[in-house]
Amino acid sequence: MIRNIGIVVLAFLLLGCAGKKSDTIGTDLIHNNQTIDGKGSGEAMPVITFDKDTHDFGRLTAGESVSYSFHFTNTGKSDLVIANCEASCGCTIADYPKGRISPGKDGYVKVSFKSAGMSGIQYKDVTVATNGNPSRVTLHIVAVIGVRY
Repeated sequence: MIRNIGIVVLAFLLLGCAGKKSDTIGTDLIHNNQTIDGKGSGEAMPVITFDKDTHDFGRLTAGESVSYSFHFTNTGKSDLVIANCEASCGCTIADYPKGRISPGKDGYVKVSFKSAGMSGIQYKDVTVATNGNPSRVTLHIVAVIGVRY
């Protein structure tokens, strides 16, 4: 009985997300021939520039959840769009702006990390896919997980 209720709830959750659009940005900005290979030649391309690409959380106690916001600026000459942020592990998630970022404007990619069930040095990556140059940027987080510090 409980198993059946769980299946029904899961089905509703899956169906509820099926028709949702994540944003209203046209795919023409993401699938731009100049940016597919990350080697666009046009001067009008967006350029994503991060202040830094690595953050060290230092020592954490197993089970801690932490986050860090990587600051970036669109240093290009057209609107920047972040298409996706993909983490290297399920323990790491990224939140990013879903709209257009105008030239000269800035924003943050917030990376959250859950250390439950881990120990030792942990290296995690988040790949940021954009319509700009470069088309992909990899952000890195590092932490040393211990039982108690």
